[in-house]
Amino acid sequence: MPSANIDHLTISAPEEHFDPLVEWYKKALSPLGYREIMRFPGFVGLGSEFPDFWIAQKEIHIPSGFHFAFSAPNQAAVDAFHMAATNAGGTCNGKPGLRPEYHEHYYAAYVLDPIGNNMEMVTHCPEGLEK
Repeated sequence: MPSANIDHLTISAPEEHFDPLVEWYKKALSPLGYREIMRFPGFVGLGSEFPDFWIAQKEIHIPSGFHFAFSAPNQAAVDAFHMAATNAGGTCNGKPGLRPEYHEHYYAAYVLDPIGNNMEMVTHCPEGLEK
């Protein structure tokens, strides 16, 4: 699991550039030991042990639209982030909860910042365990 506060980063590429960009990043990041770790329709996760760099197939129409995630020590911190961010004027983009499609302990919440970037807070620890 990552030890930094940034959990992962996602960049976007239009459909015609998606596969070539994935291949380019696999090569460019190979000196760091990065490889393809996960793939979902329209998403590829690269990393050395954990998929911390993602490429999403998405049409890009505005300059904002980045996705970034901060690593939380537990589920309570994810819940607190969601409340604080929405109370500060952010737009809910996914309530706190388990996301078993990623893995069984993936607990996250998503909030759009004021210019449309998708901020996530996530923990990978089972409930009751802290980092």
